[in-house]
Amino acid sequence: MEQVAAYWELWWVWCAAALILAILEVLAPGFVFLGFAFGALACGILLALLGSGTLGLPVLVFLFAALSLICWLLMRRFFALPTGQVKTFETDINDD
Repeated sequence: MEQVAAYWELWWVWCAAALILAILEVLAPGFVFLGFAFGALACGILLALLGSGTLGLPVLVFLFAALSLICWLLMRRFFALPTGQVKTFETDINDD
């Protein structure tokens, strides 16, 4: 078990996870995975600055969850429709 935890304390593992999550966001649009990608990237940058082994796995998971939630809330606020505005569609893609 300690062997697995050692991999998650490396900065490049978090950056690779961020890249994978960003690619998943392209495949499933709607800001589903982008908040997680930003959270993983922030953890990777934090580990690169502090050095591996300084933060334990529980702290890293908590930081990842907190930063992902903050990024998701910020994206929802900035990319949302203006207040009172509703998306309407005039045509259907199946109408020919």
